[in-house]
Amino acid sequence: MTIGTDILRPDQILTPDQVARGMTGDAGVVTTTVEKAVNWARSNAVWPALFGLACCAIEMMHTQASRQDLSRFGMEVMRASPRQSDMIIVAGRLSRKMAPVIRRIYDQMPEPKWVISMGDCASCGGVFNNYALVQGVDEIIPVDVYVPGCPPRPEALIQGILKLHEKIQAEKLDGWRDRAPQDDRA
Repeated sequence: MTIGTDILRPDQILTPDQVARGMTGDAGVVTTTVEKAVNWARSNAVWPALFGLACCAIEMMHTQASRQDLSRFGMEVMRASPRQSDMIIVAGRLSRKMAPVIRRIYDQMPEPKWVISMGDCASCGGVFNNYALVQGVDEIIPVDVYVPGCPPRPEALIQGILKLHEKIQAEKLDGWRDRAPQDDRA
């Protein structure tokens, strides 16, 4: 079988008897660690939560559409429920009134969870330097990846998602516990 072809010839397909006798054909052997396998599965099945606040949200929606197609990266659908998602993309400027809402959504998400800050307004307040807007979503929730731009193109968001995939694949199995806020009530 040549590398890069997905179609097997009939003589390359193993019968159950051949597999039972220990014949592996050209399939070879795959070895890995549990940590790498789990992180691979985590990074390829990230379900983002909706949190579009301004013009960056239009670009986030475009990224989910057919031309860019986030389904290639395991993000089949944007979730409206925080309990069904493990990543939140904060797209746009965050007002002080919305800060408690995003904190509550973040707290309701199951661990491990990740955050992408999309656009200049979400990352640092952008051109809006006033009392009504949060100067960076990292004042409210921890951010894993920042996507620059005003508004960032869908390709930039995809690049940020791929950076997040790299970060997830490099984590320890319980590495997310280091990022989780500690409960002082215990």
